[in-house]
Amino acid sequence: MSEKKMTSSRRHHLKSLILQIALNWLEQEKKDGEAAKEAYMAENCPAPDMSGDQAALMELCKKMQATIDKIDEERYDVEAKVQKADKEIEDLKIKVVDLRGVKKPALKKVRMSADTMLQALLGSKHKVTMDLRSNLKQVKKEVKEENTEAGDWRKNIEDKADRKKMFEAS
Repeated sequence: MSEKKMTSSRRHHLKSLILQIALNWLEQEKKDGEAAKEAYMAENCPAPDMSGDQAALMELCKKMQATIDKIDEERYDVEAKVQKADKEIEDLKIKVVDLRGVKKPALKKVRMSADTMLQALLGSKHKVTMDLRSNLKQVKKEVKEENTEAGDWRKNIEDKADRKKMFEAS
């Protein structure tokens, strides 16, 4: 069984439909959040009673200010707890990476000349050549003249004996 591939126009159409549905869901979620916020505010924060004289209103303002201060302290404490938890999470993530270790990728064999390697290490601004033969001194070989005529072998042995005496003397 060979599976048929989807055409790009069909894939694009499906992707746009999925994105449209996701956008509708996000809008609905936003509306639900606003409705929940309105319901919470209506339940927990009734409209203040503005009737009464100035002293009663001053007392109401003082109570509200005390409530705001208390809520600010709680918010600060919660923020501190969240920051502490985030720091602990980061530390634990680092420990996990340390325990797991870094996986080293397998190295590939690359055929590279010495010139290319130096250029890769030093950058393209350095022109270094590794042609070592160019640095060598040119030496001309001396052609030995071989004695083609048959020589006296005794004479050859006497020469070698003289040489042997020379080494023995020193």
